Amino acid sequence: MKKKEETNSIIEICPVRNVIARFGNKWALLTLLIIGEHDVVRFNELNRLIPDVSSRVLSSTLRTLEADGLIDRKVYAVVPPKVEYRLTGIGKSLLPLIRQLTEWAQTNMKKVTNHRKEYETSLPQ
Repeated sequence: MKKKEETNSIIEICPVRNVIARFGNKWALLTLLIIGEHDVVRFNELNRLIPDVSSRVLSSTLRTLEADGLIDRKVYAVVPPKVEYRLTGIGKSLLPLIRQLTEWAQTNMKKVTNHRKEYETSLPQ
């Protein structure tokens, strides 16, 4: 029987699970798209562009994207503090894939929601 540590290490090195899991946060892909559309964006502007996200969750999302090397954060030594975000090269390379996924979702959303409704109504009561 494998130890739990060994199992976790296998998951951690699996590229698909490791990278895709970072996008489990529902704001990560949208944040990347918006930064990509604006080239450089400040935190408050980004917070306005995504009105449903709290500042705390947005900060956490940005830290995760920065840790993965998808965005670059630049802090200016001014008062009040000024922080700008932009996509890195690897972040830019991800944009076409996110856009394809977005287009697929827009094209198929009605079908998906219809299937969900059919599935829910077919379940035994």
